[in-house]
Amino acid sequence: MPRSRPPYPQEFREEAVRLVRESGKSTGVIAKDLGIANETLRNWVRRQEIEEGKREGLTEGEREELRKLKRENQLLKEEREILKKAAAFFAGETNGKR
Repeated sequence: MPRSRPPYPQEFREEAVRLVRESGKSTGVIAKDLGIANETLRNWVRRQEIEEGKREGLTEGEREELRKLKRENQLLKEEREILKKAAAFFAGETNGKR
């Protein structure tokens, strides 16, 4: 199992993306210099481009809102199922007592 590392500080990420944009070096070279995985750095650059509107995709705010709405939707589905079961139970109770 790969060992887990704490997330990189935001300032470090921003500086790494700035280096990619301004140095003219490839992401692979910069990633190696910084001691991080090339794909990690590429993801940071891609994320920044999305945030700036230079690339298609969901911004961090939109992704957070989507996560929130999915959680809310799941909760509402669970509540609806509970209410269906309760309604069926009470309908059966009323019909059984007549």
